[in-house]
Amino acid sequence: MCLGFRSTDDTDSMSIAQLAWQVFGCVCWLVAAAWLVQGWLVLRGMPALPDLTKIADRLPTLVRGEGPDVTVVVPACNEEATIEATLRSLLASEGVHLQVIAVDDRSTDDTGASMDRVAAEWQASRGLHTLEVLHVRELEQGWLGKPHAMALAARQARAPWILFTDGDVLFAPSALQLALRQAQAARADHLILIPTLILKTVGERAMLAAMQTLSQWTIRLWRVSNPKAKDFIGVGGFNLIRRAAYERVGGFEALRMEVLDDLRLGWMVKRAGLRQDVALGPELVRIRWIEGPLAVVRLVEKNGFSVYRFRPGLTLVACIGLALHAVFPLVAMASGGWMALAGVLTYAGIAMVYEGNRCVTQVRAWHAVLFAPAVAVVIYAFVRSMVLTLARGGVTWRGTLYPLDELRRAAGRGW
Repeated sequence: MCLGFRSTDDTDSMSIAQLAWQVFGCVCWLVAAAWLVQGWLVLRGMPALPDLTKIADRLPTLVRGEGPDVTVVVPACNEEATIEATLRSLLASEGVHLQVIAVDDRSTDDTGASMDRVAAEWQASRGLHTLEVLHVRELEQGWLGKPHAMALAARQARAPWILFTDGDVLFAPSALQLALRQAQAARADHLILIPTLILKTVGERAMLAAMQTLSQWTIRLWRVSNPKAKDFIGVGGFNLIRRAAYERVGGFEALRMEVLDDLRLGWMVKRAGLRQDVALGPELVRIRWIEGPLAVVRLVEKNGFSVYRFRPGLTLVACIGLALHAVFPLVAMASGGWMALAGVLTYAGIAMVYEGNRCVTQVRAWHAVLFAPAVAVVIYAFVRSMVLTLARGGVTWRGTLYPLDELRRAAGRGW
């Protein structure tokens, strides 16, 4: 019989539910505040990055030596579809003298033949630059393929600067000389010229914008050049480093089993107290990195787990954190009232970050409406990378299995 009062258990249950709802509300507002602050920082910080296409007239004249100015290392494994265009774009560089070393890293397609053909044609033309081709038939024990290929080429470098790039990157004729002039002007030991990604669909733009937005919680590009900041960067498509600095940090010999070789090189440079710089230059360096929104899943398969140094607990915690940032604002907006305002403000902050990053991504702020599904794809990609690596007992890449125990020993505990 109903007596018009609730039992103690019912009261306790309602109190717990109300408390949980209040905590959820507080978290939603904290998330909103964090994103608004982040948006303000990005809008304020990203314009500080130099755009080489806008300041070219103000950059100093290139200081030249007697030999090549830059040794360009181009490792490639089964890149027959893109390697020829990459090499020809490098050989078309103007205002700078290049030593290009292309490395055929155990390719099973026509990558090596394409390299040899371009080299023969170039030698016959007697152009200013030089093109050398190395063919790697076997991988040395204790090495990953790409660091091994780059280390071999770097040992033959004759220039005071080395550019490490990839076999699917396209260079504008002025890209190398502008980057070198900026590096000399900034007195940098390591310069990153942010590539322009070739994007063709809304889904690709949504994925790029979301990944760039998430990465800036740990790497603030405008702080990389500050020697007092811990922020660092390395980009596989354009890692330009003084040869003396490369040798000082141990080169790729120190990264023999490092999956994230490009980023880890940047970490070593910053940790050594050397100077880093980041520059923009729309269309100077181009790459078709994402082909369809779900391509990220395949791309992250190799290196996703390595971001968290192959630690399952840390990977899961990070993925849960990403999920909360994606889910909480949507739940808040669906709840109505002040909670809905918190969700709206969160997405306003995310849109601010998108707008601030537009100089890098070329993606408009309205793509922030796709943030949640893009984050869901990122989470799936990282979890899949972890599961596959644990199930296989290592990372499988380009037909080679690299044992997890060896990868963990080389990775260390953190950044």
